[in-house]
Amino acid sequence: MDISQLQDVIARTYGERDRQRGTPATVAWLCEEMGELAQATRKGTRAEQLHELGDVLAWLASLAHQLDLSLDEAADRYRGGCPRCAQIPCGCP
Repeated sequence: MDISQLQDVIARTYGERDRQRGTPATVAWLCEEMGELAQATRKGTRAEQLHELGDVLAWLASLAHQLDLSLDEAADRYRGGCPRCAQIPCGCP
């Protein structure tokens, strides 16, 4: 699945409920999931890390949908490599 497909699936699945919850609560949930990902990264199994990474992606997709933004467009910023120096690998200090 590509990133725009993920955003579409999340919007269709959770969009109405997430919009009712609102962006402040969605950001809070995203932050909570980031904390769980951080813990899984430090102490979890690969399966737990993958699970939490998926949760973070889902909440990020929900937030993008609520803000009427495209994750695909946001990711485009990195298409050419580092957005500061436009290099792969990055030549920034």
